[in-house]
Amino acid sequence: MLEIRHLKTLLALREHGSLVAAASDLCLTPSAISHQLKELDHWYGVEVVNRRSRPVSFSQVGQRLLKLADEMIPQLQIAHTDITRIVHGQTGRIIFSSECHSCFDWLMPLLNQYRQQYPDVDLDFASGFEANPHELLQHSEFDLLITADPIALKGIEYFAIFEYESRLVLSQTHPLVRAESISVQDLAEETLITYPVDKHRLDIMAKLFIPANIQPKSIRTTDLTQMLIQLVASGRGVAALPDWVVNEYEQKGWVTSRRLDCVAQEGLRRTLYAGFRTEDKDKGYFDGFLKQLAKFSQKRQSYYH
Repeated sequence: MLEIRHLKTLLALREHGSLVAAASDLCLTPSAISHQLKELDHWYGVEVVNRRSRPVSFSQVGQRLLKLADEMIPQLQIAHTDITRIVHGQTGRIIFSSECHSCFDWLMPLLNQYRQQYPDVDLDFASGFEANPHELLQHSEFDLLITADPIALKGIEYFAIFEYESRLVLSQTHPLVRAESISVQDLAEETLITYPVDKHRLDIMAKLFIPANIQPKSIRTTDLTQMLIQLVASGRGVAALPDWVVNEYEQKGWVTSRRLDCVAQEGLRRTLYAGFRTEDKDKGYFDGFLKQLAKFSQKRQSYYH
């Protein structure tokens, strides 16, 4: 019966032209090569390789088997490589979800770096903002959650990525820019411009307005950070954004920002976490992402401190 070893032997004979050289390449003896050729001759009832010619030549049947070998052996090698990568955790899929609308500013460059090391891992994002993302993570709807509000759930771990300050964003001409202090009552007179997410997941609502049992005059939403900044810059309202987002637009002179010291002396500070299932740490490609995230976290902390 025709076997993979026969096809490899025929390829080696074509490449080297003799039984001795082919045997050396395959780590076999010349007699073992000769025995394989006899098996083929017996199976097909004709001579497959003319061993008397120099270099060896192939009959019509031998040529057809070589064509088969050229098609099959590369595919087997690719499959072997793929299987090895799967077994060693080098391939898979990571689906991300984020409660932070502006996290893509730092997350996307990190993912681009990760793709260079793990090109066979499929990276994807859950669509939209879920109402109960922690439970969905627990039930494998996605694999990694970016959140500022970790919840203790069975089988879920959280990795602290970095601390940030949520700052009040104002137009350059807003009266509060020059105010000695800003109270929650001052902000209650403003239109709050924010992303279209549940108000309990907005830093300024969860840590300022809701505890004070006060609501802003109105809330206006937009999906895009640049549009949000444009609305603030044109005096349509105020916003609260993470410092890494605000810094970029302050440097451009589009807006200005103030510390929300009415929440605490150090401002409205939060910690961003990555939530994931404990069982996924055993996957090589997932552990690789966590290690890259840890390296990013260390670099960011050393930069800001």
